[in-house]
Amino acid sequence: MKFGVIVGNRGFFPDHLAKAGRIEMLAAIEKAGHQAVAVTPEQTKHGAVESRAEAACCADLFKRNRDQIGGVIVTLPNFGDERAIADTLRMAGLGVPVLVQATPDTPGRMTIRDRRDSFCGKMSACNNLMQYGIPYSLTTLHTEAPDSEIFQTDLAWFAAVCRVVRGLKRLRVGAIGARPAAFNTVRYSEKILEANGISVEPIDLSEILGRIARISDQEASAKLDQIKKYVTTDRVPAEALMKMAKLGTVIDQWMTQTEVAISAVQCWTSLEEFFGVVPCTVMSMMSENLMSSACEVDICGVVGMHALQLASESPSALLDWNNNYGDDPDKAVCFHCSNLPKHFFKEVRMDFQEIIAGTVGKENTFGTCVGRVKSGPMSFARFSTNDREGTIRGYTGEGEFTDDVLDTFGGAGVVRISNLQGLLRYICERGFEHHVAANLAPVAAAVQEATTRYLGWNVHQHGKEN
Repeated sequence: MKFGVIVGNRGFFPDHLAKAGRIEMLAAIEKAGHQAVAVTPEQTKHGAVESRAEAACCADLFKRNRDQIGGVIVTLPNFGDERAIADTLRMAGLGVPVLVQATPDTPGRMTIRDRRDSFCGKMSACNNLMQYGIPYSLTTLHTEAPDSEIFQTDLAWFAAVCRVVRGLKRLRVGAIGARPAAFNTVRYSEKILEANGISVEPIDLSEILGRIARISDQEASAKLDQIKKYVTTDRVPAEALMKMAKLGTVIDQWMTQTEVAISAVQCWTSLEEFFGVVPCTVMSMMSENLMSSACEVDICGVVGMHALQLASESPSALLDWNNNYGDDPDKAVCFHCSNLPKHFFKEVRMDFQEIIAGTVGKENTFGTCVGRVKSGPMSFARFSTNDREGTIRGYTGEGEFTDDVLDTFGGAGVVRISNLQGLLRYICERGFEHHVAANLAPVAAAVQEATTRYLGWNVHQHGKEN
């Protein structure tokens, strides 16, 4: 991630603090593996921003690096000039997340030579940003040293926020096939998504099947090799594997041609009846490669997967809130047939889809990824278009997958979430879908900050104090 850096300074506060503070912040950014765009001491006094002219200089630098800057960090080694900070951001017009950090004073260094007053200056900077209508984020503590561990944690969180914001703006989603008639729950407003910068590129399932009919086995051989390396296929007929390889090849080609980043695929039960496989493994492989793919043409579901993936930089899955787990009110079974990415499993094998095999025949349902979800922390998210209000709403939160005994089929795991009953009531009272995106990393706070503060969505974070 490349961050724009604004070093605040104010003339009647010690200049040497601004000089040292700039060095400390750039070192903290580099330590975290990121890059910085900042004016130099040759361009402005100490490489900080205080006057209108210095603000213009910094803004011009930011504008020249507009395509690379994912977020801006405002650092206050002393009180800082609040107007210059706000003016810089207004003139640059980047429209990216902003993090405001203030360096703490040291009790033994409170003389006129060393006193920072950034504790107070941060409030003034935030007040001006609010007046200018510029959204901004805050560090965990009101003051944090750039070289502290807590700031490194906050910097990682802020980088995740920036990735989510950038990744959801101008996102292109592939809708492969029509929504299954039995799944009213995944209805959504394409126009509301478009108004929020998310475009949906549809293709009829007949076109996918028609393209498959035109390609040879040889053209799908590379995808067949990838499938065999990805998951155990001992129980699967060769004919079914070739069908999956052709399906994957055609989808890959179409996504490249249309420049879509993620997808949602029609499944029940058209592909099984008229093509003879389930698309689960092909979708699992895409999600594993950070190209999230959801079933039942759940477009809002795959947007949730993508948000979690952007925050964590690891694969996401789409699950059902499916079953209670015994009498424990804070546990539930999350399940899908499944197309979960391999990243989620303890062990995984390819098998057939047990639920619909009785309807369409076992021989037409090979291709599921079957296994137990491994234990560890998890985050969840669900977005939905609010068609009556013309907005996007959602919820996010965190929990953990457990090692509790579970004897079932498909891809499944037991999840523990504090006050799960409160979450379930929230979902049902507000009419959210039964699908939920999941990720094996604690990133709910970053997703909520990105979508609410910077994208303007109404997203609730479960367990967060109001």
